[in-house]
Amino acid sequence: MSHLKQTVALKDVKCFALHGYYPEEQLTGNHFVVDLETAFTPQGFDDELAQTVNYEELNNIILAEMKHTQKLLETVLNNIISKVIELYPFVDTIQVSIKKLNPPMPGQIGHSFVKLSYTSAK
Repeated sequence: MSHLKQTVALKDVKCFALHGYYPEEQLTGNHFVVDLETAFTPQGFDDELAQTVNYEELNNIILAEMKHTQKLLETVLNNIISKVIELYPFVDTIQVSIKKLNPPMPGQIGHSFVKLSYTSAK
């Protein structure tokens, strides 16, 4: 019997937020792009949302956490992961990343990037 692994993800969720270590970043804000991917063993295929991860809920988590200004993007990522685990404790792995578009630094930088991964201890 094969072992199935299901992935539910959102890619390129675009947000404007006030995250940043420096006070001026928290005043002017910046554009961000968030990716969130979950993986788990399917609970069944009875065409019910209770059997899977609802990507609408993933979007709600991302948008809510992006509204809470933080100095470090790592804090935002950790908060997103914690909320996903709380809502979907059966998830085996979570990967979430944030790109800060055109970070305010000298030179031409397309984006900075921070990624955090979670693996269940099950």
